[in-house]
Amino acid sequence: MKNLWAVTAPACGSYARLEADIQADVAIIGGGYTGLSAALHLAEAGKSVVLLEARTVGYGGSGRNVGLVNAGLWTPPDEVEALIGETDGKKLNATLAGAPAFVMALIEEHGIDCELTKTGTLHCAHSAKGFADLENRFAQQKARKAPVTLLSPEETAERIGSDRFHGALHDARAGTIQPLAYAHGLAMAADKAGAQLFEDSEVTAMDQDQSSWQLRTREGSVRAKHVIEATNAYETRPDSPRYTPVYYMQAATDPLPADLLKTILPGREGCWDTAMVMSSFRLDAAGRMIIGGVGQMDGIGEATHLKWAARKMISIFPQLEGRSMATALHGRIAMTSDHVPKILQTGDTKISIFGYSGRGIGPGTVFGKAAADWVLKADSSVFPVSPVTQYREKRAGLMAAYYRAGAIAAHLTDARRT
Repeated sequence: MKNLWAVTAPACGSYARLEADIQADVAIIGGGYTGLSAALHLAEAGKSVVLLEARTVGYGGSGRNVGLVNAGLWTPPDEVEALIGETDGKKLNATLAGAPAFVMALIEEHGIDCELTKTGTLHCAHSAKGFADLENRFAQQKARKAPVTLLSPEETAERIGSDRFHGALHDARAGTIQPLAYAHGLAMAADKAGAQLFEDSEVTAMDQDQSSWQLRTREGSVRAKHVIEATNAYETRPDSPRYTPVYYMQAATDPLPADLLKTILPGREGCWDTAMVMSSFRLDAAGRMIIGGVGQMDGIGEATHLKWAARKMISIFPQLEGRSMATALHGRIAMTSDHVPKILQTGDTKISIFGYSGRGIGPGTVFGKAAADWVLKADSSVFPVSPVTQYREKRAGLMAAYYRAGAIAAHLTDARRT
């Protein structure tokens, strides 16, 4: 099946392969939200920038995202502050609370055609226990004066067009986008600002001397004082296990008819649930229903996940009985044990940013801007989290196998219940 986002994204120009030896102030590895945001903001500030993408712009998680522009992390803000300390936690929470507004402002400033909606998101309670979790999250967000609303089952049913849920938490700061189109738009804005973008230009080696870094590709090289590594879950040569790779799949119908769209998500909010093996659902601009869940769409489990998506859709929206899935995709998430992004700093001139744990759009964009500020100001305090000099995710391989097996088991169990 085809990747929906690749099928529906507006046409985007391609970028040449690096085939020469060049110099720049900053070299960026990775053409996703973080790298593109950094390239855009550095170029706008007058720095010479070279971005190297191993495949194509947005090929990784940025072009395989669900498209929810959420505020904050998966982890509730009180827990974030407990995990990394009150000072750093408050800084991170405040920064990411404003991430949707920052993303939306960039989209509007640069005229990015990416199906932006501003009607918020719905975190949906799949059970009474799930609703209790939402009540806790609601209290924490209201203490921070966030524009969130806790909805009753009846209010939730009206918003969604389904009586499946025990309630929901609406976040008015959030919205949805076509994620690959957003990546393409950032690339075009960075290119227009003067950044040099190269595709099909995987970094095969990197060395440092006293004054600069040299990054080599198959057919060229870049020499730069600063390096920003922004590959997240798609790094090709990790020095050590930095994260647990977790796969998330999505399947989508063809566009639904107008009569059904009058009652199914009429506000076009993006949704996800409180289940331990989370699932998501939303509509795109054309009215396709998109169902997502943990799972890998190749090899063992592919058929199980596809069948689950179809059943899941009908269990939420019985009125969609008979609708089939027309497109499907999966992407890789860089999951950290505390679900907090990481910044590894090598001396004063190289950083690696990763570990968004499924929240890539807002955090990726603002962390990219922070990376640009780090270069411009020579100050690590600009980052939303404090950089560290080393990080290793414990039991990454074991946890990856656990997530994969757990997703298959959960989707098979769900099949027996329906």
